[in-house]
Amino acid sequence: MKPRPLLVIFITIFIDLLGFGIIIPILPIHASELGAPGWVIGLVAASFSAMQFLFGPFWGGLSDRLGRRPILMGSMLLMGFSYILFAFSSFSLVILFLSRLLAGIAAANISAAQAFISDITPPEKRAKNFGIIGAAFGLGFIFGPPIGGFLKADYGIDAVGYAAAGFSFFNLILAYFLLPETLVERSEKTSLFINPLEKLGSALKRVAIGDLMIISFIFMVAFSMMQVTAALFWVAEFGLTEKGVGYMFLYIGLLAAIIQGGFIGKLNIWFGERNLLISGTLLMMTGLTLMPFAPKEHFLLWELPSLAVVSLGNAFLTPTINSLLSRLSGAREQGAILGSSQSFNSLARVVGPILGGWLYGMDFRIPYLASGLLVLLCTFLAVRLVKSGKLITVQV
Repeated sequence: MKPRPLLVIFITIFIDLLGFGIIIPILPIHASELGAPGWVIGLVAASFSAMQFLFGPFWGGLSDRLGRRPILMGSMLLMGFSYILFAFSSFSLVILFLSRLLAGIAAANISAAQAFISDITPPEKRAKNFGIIGAAFGLGFIFGPPIGGFLKADYGIDAVGYAAAGFSFFNLILAYFLLPETLVERSEKTSLFINPLEKLGSALKRVAIGDLMIISFIFMVAFSMMQVTAALFWVAEFGLTEKGVGYMFLYIGLLAAIIQGGFIGKLNIWFGERNLLISGTLLMMTGLTLMPFAPKEHFLLWELPSLAVVSLGNAFLTPTINSLLSRLSGAREQGAILGSSQSFNSLARVVGPILGGWLYGMDFRIPYLASGLLVLLCTFLAVRLVKSGKLITVQV
């Protein structure tokens, strides 16, 4: 009996994010140890997302032409090689940059994974299934960061790279035997080598799709500012070790897995996607603004609830936006639209880390205050979109 496709893609994304989760929490600390100032640390993080931005439409369009399976498998192979390069990054900041550039090219395949979900899921269940995939992301961050912190502290950065590479190559073998092809009708006319800004511009002009992508972009700028600076200020201001940072990210991942995997489907039924969209921005704004003001003597008592609010807001926003985008897209353009959205989010993750690193150099609190203001803007945009009635036109 063959395993269900949703279970297979869940396992695939989980293992992929396990390798990713091993790297991310210790990346800012590692770059700092190599002598990088705040803005350069931002560039290191942004290099990964810059490649996602450039290659997102390419992978999405290619998956519409060739199918989801070969794209996902090819990216796993490429990701494994990027982690091997990362294992040698202690020799040079340049090698660290190159490894993140290659990893960003490989990671742009997330649009193919999202299209995979759309292929096998009816419109009314997509919010729930995108939430399940969000849970796979969360589980990757449950196990990945503690492993990364442990390996970095006890065995060095090379062990971190080799472990992440091992997960990627194991994922490739697993996908070869278990991952099915879900694309029924292929689009041979889909353009591949396109200007991502041109493709993005076309998507942004679409009714409601453009509004959702702008909200997602601003939210992602704010969220990525937190991601690139949190480990730095936890270590510098509150004395956390690398293992401690890993456990903090474990906590974030655990919350994401519980909320997106167990509750987002029911919350969508109870409150509806439009209400989740608005409430998610409000929760995210509150959590991000509170994070840097933890008193040193009660750090965990303040920081853990703040991160819980951030995780809840993220759990509301990400699957809801992806579901709405999927339902607003035609059957033959799922990969292209979701690829454009992923590309736009990647551009946000270029802007966010650079802006966050620069602001962090002024004061560690400033990136979080700026993030809160950005997400407040998302709230106003979400309310305006809901009141406009554009979302009533989603395809079912």
